[in-house]
Amino acid sequence: MKFIPAVAAISSILCATPFASADSLHTHWEKFKAHRAFHHLSADGQRAFQDILKARDILQTTGKTEAAIPALYDAQKRLAAAEKADKKFQAAENDLHPAPQHPVIANHQPVVGQTDWLPVGGEFVVSETLAPEKKAAVATANAQLKSGNTDQAAQTMQVVGADADFIMALAPLTPVQGAVYRATVFTEGHNPQEAVAALTQALESVVFVSESTIETLAPAAPTAAKK
Repeated sequence: MKFIPAVAAISSILCATPFASADSLHTHWEKFKAHRAFHHLSADGQRAFQDILKARDILQTTGKTEAAIPALYDAQKRLAAAEKADKKFQAAENDLHPAPQHPVIANHQPVVGQTDWLPVGGEFVVSETLAPEKKAAVATANAQLKSGNTDQAAQTMQVVGADADFIMALAPLTPVQGAVYRATVFTEGHNPQEAVAALTQALESVVFVSESTIETLAPAAPTAAKK
């Protein structure tokens, strides 16, 4: 199926993949720098995409629209909360530089103009030449990160002490909200096929970028209100 690559990519960061590997990475591990990247992650954005994956799986495997409704409602609520929070980035998609480990797929529809991007997941990537015990530490850190234990993940990665990179999944907020809304309407109308297509579009909108890109797009500090 043509949708599997996009779903697998976002699932790997949000769910179960222990670690990814790369042929050559030259970013020296800096624990404080990466720790800041952890805290760029949107908890509501992560939860929303977990809901999207759950709803899509239910609709695609069972076709039971009633069972998917709670996850879709929760995804809408989480996206609304994420929109009000400051853990998002204003940027044009053509200013993003996809990570080589996760290039955009053929079905990806670029967003035109400036938009808000939600950091909805993250994982460490390391060289295949890393020692087994350090690869195990990376796997542990990724598991801790997926569980929301960012402080523990940062501490675990201190063991690595080698070249590493932090890949983040960015989702365009407005297009994703629109896709989830359409999926909800289709699901309420007992049209699981169209709902799956809308949710897949949301998943395929995700762009994977390195930590260095996130740092350049970090939200500016709020300005003081004028008296």
